[in-house]
Formats: sequence, structure tokens, C-alpha cells
Amino acid sequence: MAKQPTPVKRKKEEESTFKWEGTDKRGTRVKGELRGLNQNLVKAELRRQGIIPLRVSKKAKPLLNFGDTIVPKDIMLFTRQLCTMLGSGIAVVQALDMVGHSNRKPKVKELILTIKADVEAGTSLSKAMARHHLYFNDLYCSLVHAGEEAGVLEVLLDKIATYLEKSEALKAKVKKALTYPTIVLIFAFVVTAILLIFVIPTFEDLFKNFGAELPALTKFVIELSGVFQEYWYLILGTPVVAVVGFIAARKRSRAFYQWLDRMVLQLPLIGDLVATSANARFARTLSTLFSGGVPLVDAMQSVAGATGNYVYEKAVLAMRDSVSIGQQLNFAMRQSSLFPDMVIQMVAIGEEAGSLGDMLAKVADFYEAEVDQKVDTLTTMIEPLLMAFLAGVVGTLVIAMYLPIFKLAAAV
Repeated sequence: MAKQPTPVKRKKEEESTFKWEGTDKRGTRVKGELRGLNQNLVKAELRRQGIIPLRVSKKAKPLLNFGDTIVPKDIMLFTRQLCTMLGSGIAVVQALDMVGHSNRKPKVKELILTIKADVEAGTSLSKAMARHHLYFNDLYCSLVHAGEEAGVLEVLLDKIATYLEKSEALKAKVKKALTYPTIVLIFAFVVTAILLIFVIPTFEDLFKNFGAELPALTKFVIELSGVFQEYWYLILGTPVVAVVGFIAARKRSRAFYQWLDRMVLQLPLIGDLVATSANARFARTLSTLFSGGVPLVDAMQSVAGATGNYVYEKAVLAMRDSVSIGQQLNFAMRQSSLFPDMVIQMVAIGEEAGSLGDMLAKVADFYEAEVDQKVDTLTTMIEPLLMAFLAGVVGTLVIAMYLPIFKLAAAV
């Protein structure tokens, strides 16, 4: 029996962006861009639109795509746009097509149109999104699935969009509180290094001609300058290596990540801010999922990862196990010893009244406002301290260099 030839698998063609020029029915020269599998299909689409194609060429990809990374803000905007389209009565496939082609970022456009192609092929929207887990997490896909099952997809997308907007606003507030002091400290280090490596040596040459005993502070600064000049590559490189190593360890070592999250909660001021932020995220995420029709036990799995801290994540997973065997949520929260009494009491009232989602939303609103207030307070407190520190470091170096000059002038 003759052996059947193995069928050759053809590589699936992917859509590309083509630049085109042509003339419309009035003879006016027009041009634009269109996505398609190849030039022939693009030309056919142009003719279908009443345009005679004169030139069609694939759009070249830019060498540098620094601004083309998909960020959470892109997903947030996409969700809000899709919600608006569906609320206007537009079908899912058509809405995805319109949102995708209107997006200016190539990677976001490609992501949306890939989802559209999967939905056109018969895949549900939630499953099509789940294939891109890097951008659509379990929380997102669970709510979309619940919306599809209940026939209220636009309502759930509105909840997701609102959740993403509030979540990103909360992250921005916390980053604002932590970024400012970091930038000031880096600036202080760089200024100090420049003074010690380039400025102090000129004063040292001047002091050699004095022939007098230098003040102790001046001697110390000159010796410190010598160390910086000799080992500048180690002094400047060590912080860079430390930061890179810190980031790598946090990503790759689960033990280090867990230890760091525990330590952060113990820090004065910052620990309180992180705990308040975790409470806000817990309440907002659980409110969004529970109000969207996701069962409480299933919702808490997604909530655990959304808290942003390992200590809270571990506590929420333990609470999920307690709730799954019949305990009330407020009782499980009290056992964790992480949540304030006000949160536990609000949850208890919500469970008794059957309005847990609404109560959690009120808790989230309160703690998000609390985070905002704590960020402002922290910034107000840290700003003068950092300025005083920077002035103290630079001022000490300047005084150390001018002390011998003042001493000489006094002697004369």
C-alpha cells in the first residue's frame, strides 16, 4: 500500500498594515492605510470601496518602538471604548473592529484585531481574551465571562473599566509618594559624587601651597575625595548593580519577594500607606467581582493577587478556604488580624443586608480617599527633610573647602 504523503502545514498569514494611494469615483487623488493579509486583498478591498488603487505597499516597521509597549492604561481605554460601543447596540465583532482600527499604537491594534479574529471564528470573547493573559488577567476574564453568560456584557465591561480606572489612580498615588524621595536621593548622590571627583581636587592643589595644618573636616573631605577618584567606578556602579540585583531578586526569588513584602509593612509611614492601599484594592476588587455575579469563593482567588502584597494575598487565600466551608466573610477577616474593625463591620452589615458588593464599594471609596490623603501628608513631610538633607550634604562639602581660607584670612 502506497504511503500517503504528509500534508504540508501552511503558515497562517498575519495581517499587516499597508499604505495606499489611489483615486476615488470623482477622480480625486486619495491615500491612507489599511490592514490586510497581502497586497492583492488590500487592492480588492479598495476597489470594493470605489477606489482605484495606484500604489499599495507594506508599511515599514519603525526601528525604535519605545512608545509601542502595551501598558495597563491601554487596556483601560480599550475596555471603556468597547463598553461604549456595545452600549450603543453595536455587535461585538464590529465594535472590536472599530476600536482596533481607531487605535494608534500598532501593538494594541494588533492585540484587539487578533481578539476580533478569534471571536469571528466562534470563540467567546472571554476565551479570546484569556489567550492573552499578559494583558487580561483572571479577574478581567471572569467578569467578561459572567457578562456573556448573563447577557449583560456592556454592564460588566463598565464595571471593569471603572475598576481599572480606580486601580490605576491608586497605583499612581502610591508611586508618587515613593518616587519623589528616590529621585531626590539619587540627585543628592550624583551631585556629591561630582563635587568629590571634580571640584574638591582643585581645592586640594590650592591647599598644598598654604603650608598650614588643615581643619579636620577639610582633611576628611579630601581623603573622601581621594577614595572617590580612585574607586569611582565601584562607588557609582555599586548602586546600579544593587538596584538591578534587587529588581531581579524580587522577580525571581519568591522567598525574597515574600520577605520584602513583610518588611515593607513594618516601615514607619510607608508601611501604613501600603496597608491602606492593600485594603482599598481588596475592597474594590471584591466589590467589582461580587457585583458582577462571580461567586464569592471564586472571586477571592482573583482578589488575593490584586492586593499587591504577599501578606494580604496569603491572608485572603486563607479567608477563601474558611468561606468555602461555610464561615461568614467578616468572621474570616477578623481571624486574619489585618483588616481594620470598620472594614469588618461594614462587611458584616453587607452580608446581613444582602448588599455586600455595595458595602465593599463604600469601603473602597473611603480607603482610596485615605490613600490620597496619606500620600499628600507623606509628601509634605518628606519634602523639607529631603531638601534639608541635600543642603546639609552639599553645604558640608562647601564649608569644608572654605574653612582653610577663612582660617588663613583670620591669621592675616
